[in-house]
Amino acid sequence: MEKKRKRKQLVQRAEERKPKPVRGGPTRTGNVKDPFPSHARPTPEECEAVRDTLLALHGIPPELAKYRKLQPLNDAVQPESPEPVLDGLVRTVLSQNTTEANSQKAFVSLKSSFPTWEHVFGAESKDVENAIRCGGLAPTKASCIKNMLRCLRERRGQLCLEYLRDLSVDEAKAELSLFKGIGPKTVACVLMFNLQQDDFPVDTHIFEISKTMGWVPSVADRNKSYLHLNQRIPNELKFDLNCLMFTHGKLCRKCSSKKGNQQGKKGILLENGTLFESLLMDIKPAGLLSELRIRASPMGERNLFEFLSTLNFLSL
Repeated sequence: MEKKRKRKQLVQRAEERKPKPVRGGPTRTGNVKDPFPSHARPTPEECEAVRDTLLALHGIPPELAKYRKLQPLNDAVQPESPEPVLDGLVRTVLSQNTTEANSQKAFVSLKSSFPTWEHVFGAESKDVENAIRCGGLAPTKASCIKNMLRCLRERRGQLCLEYLRDLSVDEAKAELSLFKGIGPKTVACVLMFNLQQDDFPVDTHIFEISKTMGWVPSVADRNKSYLHLNQRIPNELKFDLNCLMFTHGKLCRKCSSKKGNQQGKKGILLENGTLFESLLMDIKPAGLLSELRIRASPMGERNLFEFLSTLNFLSL
């Protein structure tokens, strides 16, 4: 009996060490129901193919890559300290309806004007507004931040959200959703970036690209798209795919443009797994196009990437 038990333990340990493949079925998140259960896209294979295509084109932007779940290469390399969850939540609030550059300026200005969140909590609303005015919608965002800090102080007794790291996805969602003005997209961003949970925020770019690819029904709104995509996309692909689709949406107007999609204009993404050349027109010098004419076929896709690799295209 003892030998059998040891043999079983060895087999289990060997199985645990094997790399896990991308799941062959939909990903379920908590008890949330898929609003489009009969819409069987995206498949895990589609998710992986799009991830690989966009990764070859863009790479993960450095400002997003720092949030990836990466282990140090050896014991001598210490991982960077994670950004405080409260910082991440405020940063996400400031990013709403503005550019990345402006939201970053607003966050830096806020932190330099008020050394701690206690100082923000005790400050006049007008002073907070002035500190973040460069990010736009200063009165609305200042009110949201002040209300959030007030609620956190009343409920927890201190201005800290690090306790969320010990909660499940559903528990963390419930806690963050208690704050007035914090919607599903903001919650999902904090879950994915700051808590390193398997979640898939859906912003305007990702929403329009998903509709272009047929990953969500044409009648879907952004909130229902969020619920559907979180059920369908394998957890192990969510972070990379989200960052890459967001990056691609900023660069390829035809993939993320609502007007372009309605007119049937396609960007590089994606119809039946084939590539289109319009992204190259949008984000790279037009002079390269004479060398980059491809047919919309899998063979064309492989030839393109071989050619881009030869030209060191991504560094141009």
